[in-house]
Amino acid sequence: MAYVVGVGLLVLVLVGVPLQYAAGKPAVVQVVGPIHGFLYIVYLVSVADLVRRFRLGLGQVFALVAAGFVPLLAFVVERWMTRQITGGRQVITADGATPASGRP
Repeated sequence: MAYVVGVGLLVLVLVGVPLQYAAGKPAVVQVVGPIHGFLYIVYLVSVADLVRRFRLGLGQVFALVAAGFVPLLAFVVERWMTRQITGGRQVITADGATPASGRP
């Protein structure tokens, strides 16, 4: 979700806003803006689930929330949180199994 929201925000900021103000063509903002807003809400639900599952601290939650409305931050925070959650180890799925072995 972080990548989807991050790409949507980049399109909005780097393409839509310049077209709206420099060329007087608000079409990209009118289409991408609401889509990004909806996807940001879905992203926040994903963040809430992540916070619940891994009991993240306030700073981590703040970074995750900010990632949806600060351009490029979504990509940095997603990578940072992935490393923190996995701890440099193999990923463990929600049911406790490792993808390679299929058992805890």
